[in-house]
Amino acid sequence: MGDWKNVPPSWVGSDPCDKWDGITCTDSRITSITLASINLSGGISGDIGQLSELQTLDLSYNTGLTGPLTQDIGNLKKLTSLILVGCSFNGQIPSTLGSLPELSYLALNSNGFTGPIPPSIGNLTKLYWLDIADNKLSGPIPVSDGPILGLDLLVNAKHFHFGKNKLSGDIPSKLFSSKMTLKHVLFEDNQLTGTIPSTLGLVQTLEVLRLDRNLLTGDVPSNINNLTLINQLFLSNNKFDGPLPNLTGMSSLNYLDMSNNSFKPSEIPSWFSSLQSLATLMMQNTGLRGEVPVEVFSNTHIQTVVLRNNKLNGTLDLGASNTNHRRLIDMSYNLINGFTQRNGYSADLILSNNPICMETEATVKEPYCDHITESNSTYSTQPNSCIPAATCGLYQTSSPNCKCAYAYTGTLTFRAPSFSDLGNETVYTLLQSSMMLSFATNQVPVDSVALSHPTKNADDYLELTLDVFPAGDERFNRSGITRIGFMLSNQTYKPPHAFGPYFFIAHNYDYFSGGSKRKHKSMSIGVIGGVAAGGCVLVLLLVIAAIYAFHQKSRAERANIKNSPFASWDPDKGSGGRPQLKGARSFTFEELKACTNNFNTAANIGSGGYGMVYRGSLPNGQLVAIKRAQHGSTQGGLEFKTEIELLSRVHHKNLVSLVGFCFDAGEQMLVYEYIVNGTLKDSLSGRTGIRLDWMRRLKITLGAARGLHYLHELADPPIIHRDVKSTNILLDERLNAKVSDFGLSKPLGEADQTHVTTQVKGTMGYMDPEYYMTQQLNEKSDVYSFGIVMLELITARNPIEKGRYIVRQVKEAMDTGKDLYNLRELLDPILSLTTEQLQGLERYVDVALRCVQETGNRRPKMSEVVKEIENIMELVGINPNAESTSTSTSESYEGKSQDNKHPYLNDFSYSGGLLASELEAK
Repeated sequence: MGDWKNVPPSWVGSDPCDKWDGITCTDSRITSITLASINLSGGISGDIGQLSELQTLDLSYNTGLTGPLTQDIGNLKKLTSLILVGCSFNGQIPSTLGSLPELSYLALNSNGFTGPIPPSIGNLTKLYWLDIADNKLSGPIPVSDGPILGLDLLVNAKHFHFGKNKLSGDIPSKLFSSKMTLKHVLFEDNQLTGTIPSTLGLVQTLEVLRLDRNLLTGDVPSNINNLTLINQLFLSNNKFDGPLPNLTGMSSLNYLDMSNNSFKPSEIPSWFSSLQSLATLMMQNTGLRGEVPVEVFSNTHIQTVVLRNNKLNGTLDLGASNTNHRRLIDMSYNLINGFTQRNGYSADLILSNNPICMETEATVKEPYCDHITESNSTYSTQPNSCIPAATCGLYQTSSPNCKCAYAYTGTLTFRAPSFSDLGNETVYTLLQSSMMLSFATNQVPVDSVALSHPTKNADDYLELTLDVFPAGDERFNRSGITRIGFMLSNQTYKPPHAFGPYFFIAHNYDYFSGGSKRKHKSMSIGVIGGVAAGGCVLVLLLVIAAIYAFHQKSRAERANIKNSPFASWDPDKGSGGRPQLKGARSFTFEELKACTNNFNTAANIGSGGYGMVYRGSLPNGQLVAIKRAQHGSTQGGLEFKTEIELLSRVHHKNLVSLVGFCFDAGEQMLVYEYIVNGTLKDSLSGRTGIRLDWMRRLKITLGAARGLHYLHELADPPIIHRDVKSTNILLDERLNAKVSDFGLSKPLGEADQTHVTTQVKGTMGYMDPEYYMTQQLNEKSDVYSFGIVMLELITARNPIEKGRYIVRQVKEAMDTGKDLYNLRELLDPILSLTTEQLQGLERYVDVALRCVQETGNRRPKMSEVVKEIENIMELVGINPNAESTSTSTSESYEGKSQDNKHPYLNDFSYSGGLLASELEAK
């Protein structure tokens, strides 16, 4: 209790068993601590190891709980459930967990744990639930070897949830055996390599298998077909290069996703139509070719068929029966040249970027040629035959039973739902009914629940907003909240089968009833006297200190200014609090004045909305570019703070380096390394005299992609650039790409944060349309902008030129059935136009068009873009990891006219107005 803040008010006196909320005792010994969602903060003291009778510890959904998990937790020999979901614990998972012989439920997901999985966990013979997903764990999956323990010993475990970590190495073949009883194996979004072990086919109890978003290669083992109970199988976004596996034996398979692999080209296999339980088939970019058999659509359960970006051809025939069951059929980016309609069709059909849609007349007549489907739904629970309250109090919500109340809210995340139609109200009604039944069975005081905003996130998880309303009152007490939190954190509530494994992340509940202040026992007269005497002494000391401080004031102020360059920073000027730096060098105004010859006009190399940019030379001979803000510029102050904070803590060879800064004499200046060959835009336009051949453009693409990948996935916290464009990609003396200008960048403050809601800013032509419409910025907004840069690299055209948008120009001209996709007329004339000299261009265009998809969830991550570009370079015969050795012979910025814009200026920034596509339409 002494280590925690915000403990319940009922924690009064010296006996925790005396009606303390969240504490359960047996024979005056603590056996359970369940304190979910009550805004606790602090750490877990090693003293917890003294609670020798403790069986359940649930501290979930308290984001203020942080620090490492004490090794003394291994002393809780009777502990059966350890649940710390959605907190902020960090450090390594203690190996002493392996000494808890009764532990059956271990949920450490959604924290910040690092380091390896402790092999000692293999000693937990009673463990059936192991969830360590969504942390920062690294290293291999441990298996036993002689005296060394491993996870292969957990033969009673039903759940291995390891997704969203940084686990690496092969999946050990010893991990699986016929003795295991696993139902869920979720290894998605790690860095696992090698092949799928054939021993996986021995675990015939498996129902959900997720191996997607790893680096797995080779063949999918044939005996995976023995997993007859599998209903959800995710193998997408790996590097499988063998034949398509035969899955005929998976008679229960409901959801199949093998997209974005390099399977050997093949016709659509016959087993597609033999899987009569299949509702969702995702096979985009998997090398499929030939005609699509009509039998694929004869399945009565089929809801979604996505076969985009393959080489399917011929005439598409959806058949004549059961069309009402179909929700989405996406065959875009194939070679289909005909469509047979039988009695009309009711599905959302997408045939864009097929020969059938290349003719203008077809595009005008048929909606399937210019079709955009939304992946999310506007569903929300409707009132139960009542009229919602017209007005509710502040922070109150009208429940489904039309009562105003303070709801307990959070996000339900389902890791493998078996349905893909997010607008299916029937399944949500079923989920809502099952939750209410579970609350009633467990006698939890819940009046009703509401579900809303079903969304498929970037991890292909289904997210739902959950509101739980109290029964008999307008607010919950702490006991009610902890009981609901425990039901959801320890999986007491079991959702309908269609939803699959889930986890819940709750918001803190700030509206407790019975929130009386903590009572304190009266202090004795002696104590009061002692306090009074001590107070007098304290006052005397304060007077002496004040007199001393008065005489030392000027000296302290001078020392503060010397030691803290931001001592005079004024947060009231709209630039926020003082910049928080990590090692950036502080320059005085006089130092920068000297290295620019008193900011001589000859050193001025550009100007923009932020201010002026000067070239300078430091005393050690290093050339620098100095970005000097205009006096009194609020925008300059904000950009100064943003860039200096971000660049002082990110270091990558494909990001421009911050040498230092100046906050002195009323000046705000940023000092960068000097990049001699200027912007990519200048090189593409011919202003630098650099000739960029195809190989150089691939290297530039890869370098810029690696820089953005670092910002998105390796920086801590992740950073969204927000203004990716060709003028913000610089080329050094060896034509290595460096991403620059972080004045508009935004960090994601929390590890699990998916977006930032912010005012729309950026550059027209490069801006993500989804961000423009929703004001929700995420890393996929940078991916969109990078896709525009990729198209700019091969066309040397502006994103918007003569009222035409580059994306539409490429899509209209593109013909996947022709050489170089029929894009010769759009390509930069400097590029050689033979197929041999532009090897890999088609795959390059495919990647660029994936990046500029309308919605973010259909775009790749930058890590995936990096892999694709590396693969293209290997195809061309370039080592993607080799340093460039070709030094440019073109002019540097030293001899350029002052009329040219310098790469460090953030010009043409956008804040409101028309988006590029709207401008084109007008």
